[in-house]
Amino acid sequence: MNLYQHFRKEEHAFIDQVLEWKQLVENQYSPKLTDFLDPREQEIVKQVIGTNGDTLVDFFGGKEGLERKRALIYPTYFSPNEDDYNLSYFELKYPVKFVTVDHRKVLGSLMSLGLKRSKFGDILTHDERIQLIVAKEIADFVRMNLNSVGKATVSLTEIPVTEILLVNEDWTEQVVTVSSLRLDTVLSSVLNVSRQKVQALIENGLVKVNWKVIDQTSFECKESDVLSVRGYGRSKLHSIDGKTKRDKWRINVGRQK
Repeated sequence: MNLYQHFRKEEHAFIDQVLEWKQLVENQYSPKLTDFLDPREQEIVKQVIGTNGDTLVDFFGGKEGLERKRALIYPTYFSPNEDDYNLSYFELKYPVKFVTVDHRKVLGSLMSLGLKRSKFGDILTHDERIQLIVAKEIADFVRMNLNSVGKATVSLTEIPVTEILLVNEDWTEQVVTVSSLRLDTVLSSVLNVSRQKVQALIENGLVKVNWKVIDQTSFECKESDVLSVRGYGRSKLHSIDGKTKRDKWRINVGRQK
């Protein structure tokens, strides 16, 4: 069976990377810790590694319900624990009475330090509180160099994992019919906005599918795809339930509140 046939072409390079990790674990008979992976990458790793071979995989990102996690691929003799994932946790301190700091600003400031997105996990926010989860190997660098976010002067305080904020996501379900599974068509129906507006959002790089920017309006959506549009939130195609009598696709979609 051809492993690649179950995945989009643009995912084949990542599959090759996972196969290299698996081979490394088998050859060295020792665990391999990856950088942070988004949920789609985690799903690919699960499918490639499987559950019945000489290697196994688990994921951890700091707390149940978080999106971005590190994968630990390991031989069957190994019993992983949370410490094996090498995570550090920080709370951001800033003058909350005078400035506003949000998720996007924090993400931009971290990226401006020259860090890869794969080196830090979820950025958690609740009211004025903001927390970061980072790979332990860059924790000292982040602590010393993240001194500002936008116009705000900030500092980082390391916290134990027990103080990580709870994640509470609310989703609503809806069933919509679409004339095709093109990205612009699906989003137009799900968001209830014109197709022309959706096309402009896509072409301007404001739309992601499975955490990757997609700038092609004709991109074909598949079951389990997560669609995010800046300013409109996130949707997930839970299922594609066939066609109606009028030859339209019936899809079951979750919308994040």
